[in-house]
Amino acid sequence: MTAVLPDVARSELRQFLSGLPGVDQVGAEARAAGLFTRSIKTTAKAWAIDTAIRMVDLTTLEGADTPGKVRSLCAKAVHPDADAPPVAAVCVYPDLVATAVDALGGSSVAVASVATAFPSGRASPDTKLRDVRDAVAAGADEIDMVIDRGAFLAGRYQQVFDEIVATKEACVGTGSTAHLKVILETGELVTLDNVRRASWLALLAGGDFIKTSTGKVTPAATPPVALTMLQAVRDFHATTGSARGVKLAGGIRSSKDAVRYLVMVNEVAGEGWLDPALFRFGASSLLNDLLLQRHKLATGAYDGADYVTVD
Repeated sequence: MTAVLPDVARSELRQFLSGLPGVDQVGAEARAAGLFTRSIKTTAKAWAIDTAIRMVDLTTLEGADTPGKVRSLCAKAVHPDADAPPVAAVCVYPDLVATAVDALGGSSVAVASVATAFPSGRASPDTKLRDVRDAVAAGADEIDMVIDRGAFLAGRYQQVFDEIVATKEACVGTGSTAHLKVILETGELVTLDNVRRASWLALLAGGDFIKTSTGKVTPAATPPVALTMLQAVRDFHATTGSARGVKLAGGIRSSKDAVRYLVMVNEVAGEGWLDPALFRFGASSLLNDLLLQRHKLATGAYDGADYVTVD
């Protein structure tokens, strides 16, 4: 097991998770709403937009994805605009990892791959792990796994824990050092108490990141959910000394919302999390709005929709 809270034995996992403090739903919603009202001045906004661009996992996860589409997305990821910074990663299905690796060769942009029977997670353990190993073997730098939400909601915490541990081991086997992002699919967890428990479970099992959602379920990333997950990584770091990341995915399309989330990251987790190594946006359309707003700050004029490419 990769990282464990001071000697939480397997037999104590349920007791530990059940003993976590409950989340004040009304308080969380009020705190998140308050943070979203913060105003940011022009100079800080320019910095925030470039920071957000560096945090984007530019994503395409459609059944109609082709190698040509992935290559085009990779070119955009490396050079989003004339002088804009590159994004953090390109996220694709496992069968397109090799295409992305080839297209991104020599760049700083990582290749991420969804796995473990994304998005449902409904498959045998062997099938899920084969999915991971195939992506890692093809050169994926990061794996975005989905937890078995049915098992979690049924209280089978140990099963979910063991699957995360096994997936982490598959990420670091045969010389690979792929980072693991654990998708909680918070829209199906119903309560913020469950979001907190799932976050801690994933962190205890060795997840490098906890991620809100697949983008296939509504609601996905919401301010109260983001607040709860950021509190989890903050408290985990305070307890263990190990810094883990948060990835928000699903429904974040505007620069305004991205900047608001950066304010939340700074206020809740701390300035150290304002780094792609510890915070990401999983998005397909967000990058375009960030580029449009960036150009508006530079020129003072709004561009037409054709200023950016349609992915």
